[in-house]
Amino acid sequence: RNGTMMKIYHHAIHLRTAASLQFIDLTELVNEHVQNTGVQNGMVNVQTKHTTTAIIVNENEPLLMEDMKKTIERLAPRHLQYQHDNFDLRTVNLDPQEKRNGHSHCQALFLSTSATLNIVDGKIQIGKWQRIFFIELDGAREREISVMIMGQ
Repeated sequence: RNGTMMKIYHHAIHLRTAASLQFIDLTELVNEHVQNTGVQNGMVNVQTKHTTTAIIVNENEPLLMEDMKKTIERLAPRHLQYQHDNFDLRTVNLDPQEKRNGHSHCQALFLSTSATLNIVDGKIQIGKWQRIFFIELDGAREREISVMIMGQ
């Protein structure tokens, strides 16, 4: 041990999404937060705080993005009927402005709520084509992402 203490930092990213199946590239923002902490070796965890969103690491290539959107839509199509959307039967976790979004909850089942990446020599360890994405599955609204940076 070199006597260096473990540092832990937290940042909240607030954003407003514009549409369902919107992919927002967070890579540069997360990278900026890591660099501002001075952590040289450790980990960064990026976590969504919502049940109808996701965090993934993948390539930012326009045709692939369209393929990913189509794949997610096929997994839980918007047009199907979901029990979650039956407000005559549902009695739990109802909000006065509740909208039908069973499809987006089901889509989220197939995705991740967070991604943890290594930090080495002050840089996030991602591959040449890898990017960190926040995915909106539901629709335009205010969202919050938790970023935890830990290391020395």
